[in-house]
Amino acid sequence: MPYLADESRYESIPYRRTGRSGLLLPAISLGLWQNFGDASPIETQRAILRRAFDLGVTHFDLANNYGPPAGSAEKNFGRIFAEDFRPYRDEIVVSTKAGYGMHPGPYGEWGSRKYLLSSLDASLGRMGLDYVDIFYSHRADPDTPLEETMGALDQAVRSGKALYAGISSYSPERTRDAVAILKQMGTPTLIHQPSYSMFNRWIEGGLLDAVGELGVGVIAFSPLAQGLLTTKYLNGIPEGSRASRDGSLSQDQLTEKTLSHVRALNEIASARGQSLAQMAVSWVLRDQRVTSALLGASSVKQLEENLAAAGKASFTDSEIATIDQHAVEAGINIWKASSDRR
Repeated sequence: MPYLADESRYESIPYRRTGRSGLLLPAISLGLWQNFGDASPIETQRAILRRAFDLGVTHFDLANNYGPPAGSAEKNFGRIFAEDFRPYRDEIVVSTKAGYGMHPGPYGEWGSRKYLLSSLDASLGRMGLDYVDIFYSHRADPDTPLEETMGALDQAVRSGKALYAGISSYSPERTRDAVAILKQMGTPTLIHQPSYSMFNRWIEGGLLDAVGELGVGVIAFSPLAQGLLTTKYLNGIPEGSRASRDGSLSQDQLTEKTLSHVRALNEIASARGQSLAQMAVSWVLRDQRVTSALLGASSVKQLEENLAAAGKASFTDSEIATIDQHAVEAGINIWKASSDRR
């Protein structure tokens, strides 16, 4: 049966302006980093994407290497898009990125013009799209001149293969330089995608101030600290969880000290009438410089629970003060090598 989007979908979630641009994004966007590769059933992926759009989530975020295997998230998204979402293309914001390792050899990662532009072409092919709405430099490259990397983003926009340019995990200093270079080329920097959560607050050390001054939007990824800011790990490590696979979240990071903070934050969330995951998302959105929180989902139920946070982004001064006692660095910023580059 053909998919028909819910006619009331735009009543479900607030939208925020991206910096000083004309683009509005939903307060919560759907990221396809996990759970959309070939190891996940395609019909589960389809159900999550359909439900997200029905609830007003108009932004789907990908990267060339999302999977596993690398490229499979874009391929699977492209299949579902062609079958379900093509009539709604003008109502959907699709983003992708290049910067991390995609294929062997000297042209398969980092920030060269050759890699970024060939990667964009490959991403468009996998997704069956003529253009993406946002194309990102996925990480800072210590060796390629920033002018070359930004030049590739400028060319992507001028060619019509991307509507907007973005950067991810750039330091405040490099962000200012990148924005200045793109501005000189005539292409504005739309958005920065950094990691940000109650256990990873690095962007409060200058990046939020920089993007606020420059008129650049922020879409915060990993607001749940890769599952730490849920109740998932309070009673051990569930089978099939990220920590059980020792992937982007390792068992070594689940210290008793960190878990004690999780328990305290869970009590604060309960007092607010929220789950811990919902409060973690609301907390990221409390700052109006943050355009959107980027969340993954492994099920429709998980998606629906997390989306409920979109309309409750305000906190009392007392709540913020109490949260600050437990919203501490937990050593989970695995993207620090990129964001430390000046």
